[in-house]
Amino acid sequence: MFGLFLSVFLFLPLVTSVPSPSRAPPRLCRRCCDHLDPPESPASRTAPPMPEVRTFINMTILKGDKGDRGDKGTPGKAGPEGPPGARGTVGPKGSKGQAGAPGDPCKIQHSAFSVGRRKALHSLDYYQALVFDTVFVNPDEHFNMFKGKFYCYVPGVYFFNVNIHTWNFKETYLHLMHNDREQVILYAQPSDRSIMQSQSVMLQLELNDEVWVRLYKRERENAIYSDDVDVYITFNGYLVAPSVQ
Repeated sequence: MFGLFLSVFLFLPLVTSVPSPSRAPPRLCRRCCDHLDPPESPASRTAPPMPEVRTFINMTILKGDKGDRGDKGTPGKAGPEGPPGARGTVGPKGSKGQAGAPGDPCKIQHSAFSVGRRKALHSLDYYQALVFDTVFVNPDEHFNMFKGKFYCYVPGVYFFNVNIHTWNFKETYLHLMHNDREQVILYAQPSDRSIMQSQSVMLQLELNDEVWVRLYKRERENAIYSDDVDVYITFNGYLVAPSVQ
């Protein structure tokens, strides 16, 4: 009896799952407004745009410890030259150096002259320049024979010497002049005999300075002696040391 019931129970689902041939096929459920718009297919539906997402990383959070110093790079190109700076203060004087080698003789600066006068001279005016008529040495023509003056073309220290012969019973009064200033005097009082007189001096000269001999007249007649045979009056000068440039 139990076996028959089990057989009927297993067979019943098979019978109920077969549709009846006389029943009409089921209809799809539609809304009353479905006739207005055709149904959308799944393919025609587009997904809404997705918002753009940008990732921001706070580097301050990720900053690590300071690393070791790297190797020194190659030097770059030199920049433009800047303007010259202000002149610094003068430093202390250094010690004296050793003497240098002799220079080229052709480049050594020099200046010298030696002139004479063969005619006697009597003072006529208050001042009178002593002019010379004989040249012994004047290689660079630094001594002007027409004016009786030496002109400095090489600044430095010079040595000058003047020699004269006095006249009997007449006074001799000369000045060796540097530009318009008297430097040394050559003087002899009137005497019954004539004598040779000499005067020398060293002067520091600048460019275009003048050195000359001036006859000076006071109350008495002033004169220097000479003749046409011998030279009694001479004026000499030469450069001792040029100025350091």
